Amino acid sequence: MPYTPDSYAAIVASALKSELGQTHRAVKTIRRWTGAAERTATNWLNAETGPSGPHLAMLAQHSDTVLEAFLIMAGRERVIVDFQLLQVRAKLVAAIAAIDSVLDVPRHESY
Repeated sequence: MPYTPDSYAAIVASALKSELGQTHRAVKTIRRWTGAAERTATNWLNAETGPSGPHLAMLAQHSDTVLEAFLIMAGRERVIVDFQLLQVRAKLVAAIAAIDSVLDVPRHESY
């Protein structure tokens, strides 16, 4: 969904729902992450309103999905690619270490 000021609440709600679902547990998680009231967290999930700047920062601190949505809204998709490459690299390093341990190969510092 392309970003417009009118779509802000819907984009954040979509990110939250994709990660947390739309249950009461999701509301409790959002409240724990942000300190927001139950009604406020419910409004964010229902796209009635979007979180303020400080609340958005707290959500992004806990949720990669919200962080990614924010970066897309900000036109910073390249940062997402960089982050994903770092995650893939870390997984590859872990996979190589696992293979080396099975093969009983000494660990190389070049990874």
